[in-house]
Amino acid sequence: MMQRDDFKISTRLRVRWAEADMQGVVFNGHYLTYADIGTTEYFRAIKQITDGATGAQGSDFFAVRTVLEYHAPALYDDLLDVHVRIIRLGNSSMQFQIGIYRGEELLTTGELVYVYADLQSRRPQPIPDAFRTAVKALEKTPPQDTAAK
Repeated sequence: MMQRDDFKISTRLRVRWAEADMQGVVFNGHYLTYADIGTTEYFRAIKQITDGATGAQGSDFFAVRTVLEYHAPALYDDLLDVHVRIIRLGNSSMQFQIGIYRGEELLTTGELVYVYADLQSRRPQPIPDAFRTAVKALEKTPPQDTAAK
């Protein structure tokens, strides 16, 4: 079971009026936006460690899979905490785990898979060692590393 203290990266946001329906319940598609905000902050934290090594060499990360599971609804004006961590590093892919909370209540869980690929050809490339090292240093629990040795 996912716990809040499993995560080192968390982003707080407030549900805006435009994100909710007439009953004040957040439309399901906005949770993916919330997850994207969280992963953006994760990449920002990693960039501070790796000096932005990704992108500079002509390759970067692309989202290829997203799965969200809804446990309870977020409501208009709620303060949400979007927790993000990397739980698996492959040769060219990585898997994020997402937990969206209102206080202590877990509202949504998710998984996002990104592939590191050439910006022009979109062909997978090995994740840079500097990025892999930074992730392992950042995480409370090191991600599973399934890269071929």
